[in-house]
Amino acid sequence: MSFIALLGLGFVAIAIIMNSILTNYSIDTKEDLMYQTAKIIYSGASTTMKSSGLSFSEAVEANKSGFLDSCEPLSGYSDSIIMLTDQNGGLLLCVGEGSKKITAETLEAETVKGIKENSDSYKYSSLDGLFEKRRFNYRYPVKDATTEGEPIIGMIILSSSSTNLMGIFEQISKIIVIASLWVFLAAIVAVYFITDRIITPLKDMSAAAASYSKGDFEVRVPVKGTDEIASLAEAFNTMAQSLKTLDTTRATFLSNVSHDLRTPMTSIQGFIDGILDGTIPADKQSYYLKVVSGEVKRLSRLVNSLLDISRMESGNLKLNKVGFDVCEVARLILISFEEKIDDKKLGIEFESDLDPSMVFADKDSIHQVLYNLTDNAIKFTPEGGTIKILIKDCGAKFNVTVHNTGIGIKREELAFVFDRFYKTDSSRGLDKTGTGLGLYIVKTKLEAHGEKITVDSDYGKFCEFEFTLTKLSQNDKSEEKQNTQERE
Repeated sequence: MSFIALLGLGFVAIAIIMNSILTNYSIDTKEDLMYQTAKIIYSGASTTMKSSGLSFSEAVEANKSGFLDSCEPLSGYSDSIIMLTDQNGGLLLCVGEGSKKITAETLEAETVKGIKENSDSYKYSSLDGLFEKRRFNYRYPVKDATTEGEPIIGMIILSSSSTNLMGIFEQISKIIVIASLWVFLAAIVAVYFITDRIITPLKDMSAAAASYSKGDFEVRVPVKGTDEIASLAEAFNTMAQSLKTLDTTRATFLSNVSHDLRTPMTSIQGFIDGILDGTIPADKQSYYLKVVSGEVKRLSRLVNSLLDISRMESGNLKLNKVGFDVCEVARLILISFEEKIDDKKLGIEFESDLDPSMVFADKDSIHQVLYNLTDNAIKFTPEGGTIKILIKDCGAKFNVTVHNTGIGIKREELAFVFDRFYKTDSSRGLDKTGTGLGLYIVKTKLEAHGEKITVDSDYGKFCEFEFTLTKLSQNDKSEEKQNTQERE
């Protein structure tokens, strides 16, 4: 409605302006025609006056038939009544259609005075009753060039029916109004379809949003075309898919966390109750206390992971960058997994282009990154498999790779492995203690360092994670020294 109102105002303004322009043009054209006609009459009269030495009045009276013969065709040409008057307004000659209705022999003195003083004062008038209706009048003064000041000694007055002019005005207005109405109608149709094209997707989005608010993320908005609305619809659908994925992973996470919390707590409660009520004999209490300790550590890891995520998402993760040897960190992590490695009879390969490989990063964060990746590698490598840790020198950075043989990850799941709460082993066949947070923490901590991590896998054969670390430079050493002094 706003567009239509603006279009309507625009067309009205255009119609008024065009009508005014064309009307003024018609009037100017008519006036110019009258001027040329009067000039021709004056030219003939002037020639007669010069050759005979007579005044204007005398020349017209002396050659009245000649003036009649010349003025009659000019009257038809200009569509006007032609009147020749003396200086006092006395009618010397009057020709043209409707001139016979003029019975007066002279113009009113007030009319003559007004015409002489202001040629436009009687432009649209009946000349004070000379005509029955208002007409369009033009006055051409005849002046005495031989007298100082060139006084007016006569007038040539042309008068055209205003009805004819009104007919022209009405015709022009009619054409403009009809053309404007057709264009306005076409504009309304165009606005309707354009508005419908914009509003319909927005209504679909509104309906879809209402469905999302109720937890139904299956609704999608139809995408038509390639314009901005289509781009918005695509973005809306992408958002819906993200919400669906997030909702699914969140539900899975709650299920996993509930299981991971319930199982150890049930075990802890059972073992402690067994020790307290004597069900577990004294000689086996030490064994079961170790089991309880392991379950407590498992709960602690889960809580720590959730706290890490909370800090990272709130922006409170602070990096304490120092220079350290990433080779040493990797070796210590492998040593910490010695028992698990021996139990599964895994082969370990460790290669580094530089030893030591000094990097500048938060040591605790990188330790957790390598620990999580190595823990995953051991967890998903079958008995007798191989784990490789490779550290390659790539100029300003090191590329650290953690590779393991085994089942790997399906190609369609690679894009989601770093998502929060996502678990590829949904059956919990191999991943019995994970919560789907480890790789999310890995990626987030590396991104906080400005580093990148990628994953590659051939399902059924291997899985490989590779990330970058910035080398320790001389500037980094100065920054590390300054940070140490500030902490002290």
